[in-house]
Amino acid sequence: MRVVGSQVMLREFALADVDDVLAIIGDDRVTEWLSFDSRNRGEAVAMVEGAVDRAQQEPRTEYYLAVTPHDDEGHVVGFARIALAGVQAGKLGYAIGADCWGRGYATDAARTLVSYAFTELGLHRVSAAIGPTNTASISVVKKLGFVEKRTLRDHVFTGGAWRNSVLYSVLADEWQP
Repeated sequence: MRVVGSQVMLREFALADVDDVLAIIGDDRVTEWLSFDSRNRGEAVAMVEGAVDRAQQEPRTEYYLAVTPHDDEGHVVGFARIALAGVQAGKLGYAIGADCWGRGYATDAARTLVSYAFTELGLHRVSAAIGPTNTASISVVKKLGFVEKRTLRDHVFTGGAWRNSVLYSVLADEWQP
């Protein structure tokens, strides 16, 4: 599976992506904003293998895709995910390696995946749970038309402490890619 955005391409993960994935999920600058702490090589291998395995499931319940720039499809700069949850609903997640921040990759990856979720998967709602201090990610979803819904108290345990998340969502009939 390949989904092309204006700046990035989303594709299935391959085992050859482990080093690129480790550079992202092993970096405290990135995982500070995620729902898990930095991971080691073994955990990066498990993450990639899990994504590859889940991509083969029928019916598919998750689209966990590698984010690559158009000019270097072999180099993973991040990941984007829609997990199917509930009736015609999906949960959006994404991360971009710190060395690639500020290039618009997160916005393009999220826009591309949400468009796919509405047009190809027929979802009615896509939500994203974001840490309240993650201003960059909040900016991404607001640019895409997501609306703040509520605070999820003590939603994730990371960095040795519980953290709230703010829930944002967008409906299919509101979506304007």
